Amino acid sequence: MDPRYPIGKFEVSPDGVKIAERTQAIAEIAALPAQLAAAIAGWNGARLDRPYREGGWTARQVIHHLADSHMNSYIRFHLALTEEEPVIKPYAEARWAELSDGKSAPPEVSLTLLDALHRRWVILLESMTDADFARAFRHPERGLSRLDVTTLLYSWHGRHHLAHITGLDSKTE
Repeated sequence: MDPRYPIGKFEVSPDGVKIAERTQAIAEIAALPAQLAAAIAGWNGARLDRPYREGGWTARQVIHHLADSHMNSYIRFHLALTEEEPVIKPYAEARWAELSDGKSAPPEVSLTLLDALHRRWVILLESMTDADFARAFRHPERGLSRLDVTTLLYSWHGRHHLAHITGLDSKTE
């Protein structure tokens, strides 16, 4: 198994996104903040600052990355819902993870942010119509991204990084 992808790489069916998949993805987005909080409950600084794999981010950085990434995605949803195929601005996520807040802030800061953000995001997602989910934004390097596929991507993204964190449980201190 590739430790970079503990749940496998993101894949979407060539047949498109089914309503049941979308509903499941929204439920997973809703559940992620509590799952992350439970996963690191009682962890000390040393454990939070261990990388999940050789050359990888620490658990602390992963949690802060999730907040950074999901904030960007939430904003991209708003842009796509209010503009015609807006071109979004990518960000240097690896460089963001090296900033002082990503490397040293208490994880509770980003857990609190994720909890509020995901509550708002789920309200938005649950209100969206099929036509809304068909809307898209344009990534300068990756091209057009539909919101239904992006919903599945961010559900996967949360589970992907949760697996990095929970995988630390099986490693020795």
